[in-house]
Amino acid sequence: MKVTLSENAGFCFGVRRAVELVEKTAAEGRPVVTLGPIVHNRHVVERFRALGVREVSDVAEVPEGAAVIIRAHGVGRDVYEALEARGLAVVDATCPFVERIHKLVRMAEAEGRRPVIFGTRTHPEVVGICGWCAEPVVVESPEELERWLKEAPERRNQPLALAAQTTSNQNLWKKVEEIANSLCTNCKTFDTICEATENRQTAAALLAAQSDAMIVVGDRTSSNTKQLAAICRAHCGRVFAVDNAAELADCDFSGIHTIGITAGASTPAWIIKEVNQTMDEIKTVVEEVQTTDTAATTEESFEALLDASIKTLNTGDTVTGTVVAIGTTEVQVDLGTKHAGYIPCDEVSADPNVKPEDVLHVGDEIKVFVVRVNDQEGTVQLSRKKLDGMRVWDELQEAADNKTPVEAKITETNKGGLVANVKGVRVFIPASASGVARGGNLEELKGQTVKVRITEVNRERRGGRVVGSIRAVANEERKAAQEKIWSEIEVGKKYTGVVKSLTSYGAFVDIGGVDGMVHVSELSWRRIKNPAEVVKVGDVIDVYVIALDPEKRKISLGYKTAEMNPWNQFTAKYNVGDVAKVKVVKMMTFGAFAEIVPGVDGLIHISQIADRRIAKPEDVLTVGQEVDAKIIDIDAENKRISLSIRALLNPTVEEQAKALAEEAAEAVVETAEPAAEAVEEVAETVEAQ
Repeated sequence: MKVTLSENAGFCFGVRRAVELVEKTAAEGRPVVTLGPIVHNRHVVERFRALGVREVSDVAEVPEGAAVIIRAHGVGRDVYEALEARGLAVVDATCPFVERIHKLVRMAEAEGRRPVIFGTRTHPEVVGICGWCAEPVVVESPEELERWLKEAPERRNQPLALAAQTTSNQNLWKKVEEIANSLCTNCKTFDTICEATENRQTAAALLAAQSDAMIVVGDRTSSNTKQLAAICRAHCGRVFAVDNAAELADCDFSGIHTIGITAGASTPAWIIKEVNQTMDEIKTVVEEVQTTDTAATTEESFEALLDASIKTLNTGDTVTGTVVAIGTTEVQVDLGTKHAGYIPCDEVSADPNVKPEDVLHVGDEIKVFVVRVNDQEGTVQLSRKKLDGMRVWDELQEAADNKTPVEAKITETNKGGLVANVKGVRVFIPASASGVARGGNLEELKGQTVKVRITEVNRERRGGRVVGSIRAVANEERKAAQEKIWSEIEVGKKYTGVVKSLTSYGAFVDIGGVDGMVHVSELSWRRIKNPAEVVKVGDVIDVYVIALDPEKRKISLGYKTAEMNPWNQFTAKYNVGDVAKVKVVKMMTFGAFAEIVPGVDGLIHISQIADRRIAKPEDVLTVGQEVDAKIIDIDAENKRISLSIRALLNPTVEEQAKALAEEAAEAVVETAEPAAEAVEEVAETVEAQ
């Protein structure tokens, strides 16, 4: 049996470009979604899904903060407008040849021509092309174009612009062109079938004509793969359309001597290589069956031999292997297949501090997750961390069912809320469930480890989805704290609380899960108009319970204490006769009031303002002026204080009389001393005589 692989099989330029853009964007570490499958091949889509790339069908499904990749088939103008309206980051992977058609139909309509598209109506490429036209016409066959032109003869004279889906059948397109040229008087035709498609179809037709059978490899939803199969059937009696190498087991190759292999534009190289290698193995098996006469061989069916020769691995499989070596960058694993398995060191454990040699040993039999199969290199990338992640998913589901909080580390913020990490699993926390007030700064939570209630676990959703709530845990903790407070609270009990909000009539203070109110009259000993004059939101203050109503769950708190009483502060510092620095605060006809300490004023009577007679206090004083004044009287019962500036300027009558008496006494003493001395001298003289 001879097996020949077409040189024009596999990824075209547009598909390869789209795949590379997805790989590059996913490697940046941010959430990534594609609008529909990036290409029509489930293996490529599943591989990206394993890398965390989600697939959505509508712009409305795109989560906030995610990068949106427009697939190779392209989209209509309305999709771009919807993406722009949401302010989303867009990575455009539209095939350049498809973009060319978008431009052609726009230009055609600008010239007054009506676009006619040859292709499959429901194919995303055709849907996207129509999205750039006002009145497009889609025909799926030459016969349909002919019917459309004949059912309304005036259409033949209309200015038309004819273009084709890039993956259309070249032979059918030629028939479409012939009909348009023969029936239309003003039709421009544009051959928009991409060159790679033409080359692939031509090569497939030539190979099919030289072969007993053809194998066409590709996804069953792929339009260009279906076209290849149709072309091969036109030149070859037996055509096998397969999705991957495993499906070759169901093909009957009996009586076939030459087989050709081709593949669609969206078929990855590793699948094509796997099919080619498997056919080589089948070829060997067939030859052995044909040349071996042993009983064991003749008794074994061809199907059994075929099954034994094909042992494939697929992305997403869980397999068992044996550790054969532990290196500095990877752990080598024998999977019992032709592939060399390896686990990158950072995929051994979800704990970045764990070294491979700490948990694995040569000879260990381990279960691993297949991350990527590279048939070109004959390697399989494996992961133990992903299997651990699956166990974490089970734990998260259990936590959600039992309403048990879990610890999560906030790793990033986006427009929709927060992203947290729970043992390697991404958990989304909506802004409304973050516990941060609307308009607050979510960035303050970044890097913090918090308790989260798991509210949703959806493994079926592409890429998986876990949603959590910080607020739910905080509410439960607050409720528990409230019950504790109410079980212990009593009048007179002191608490340290935090000012939560201010109103015109007071301040609300959180005393550990329960809010109490400090009325404005209880905030200060002096009269205030607004609580903000004394406290602000966020202040930590000491309060005490004045009254409480357990039924209505209301608590009245006090803030001002005896120690804060301004009168007590005054009497502790000043007495009658002391001099104080006072501030003039108010003028009256009979005098001026001056503040001695905050909250305590004294009266300076008009007669005590100056050492002369004045008509009014304003002749000497101004509001806000600071002066020295003597405390001349304290009425403790009525809390009144008399002050005097004059006492510091001139002494009173009593003080003057007292000073004169003291001077007189001193003068008497000074006069008496010389007189006494004279008497003494006379006495001494008489005695001497």
